[in-house]
Amino acid sequence: MELELAGDELKSVLNRLRRAQGQISGVIRMIEEGRDCEDVVTQLAAASRALDRAGFAIIATGLQQCLTDVEKGAENGETGDRMRARLEKLFLSLA
Repeated sequence: MELELAGDELKSVLNRLRRAQGQISGVIRMIEEGRDCEDVVTQLAAASRALDRAGFAIIATGLQQCLTDVEKGAENGETGDRMRARLEKLFLSLA
């Protein structure tokens, strides 16, 4: 299953990933500066949420594309059950 993100979807996912990247850089800087543990953990939690949201957006797009593939007769030869199992595994990887 190849992921194809349309313009708005791609922009949204990239923005979330860039936000997470900035937050992770901030966490590294905070640790290097010896900042308060609570502040570091709060920033780290924000980065984690941004990554989760990007992952869920990618999975949602993948789900939509898989459903389209199933409706077209699963052009790649993959059965609906196998596609469902792969998507379930993706969802669980973010849980």
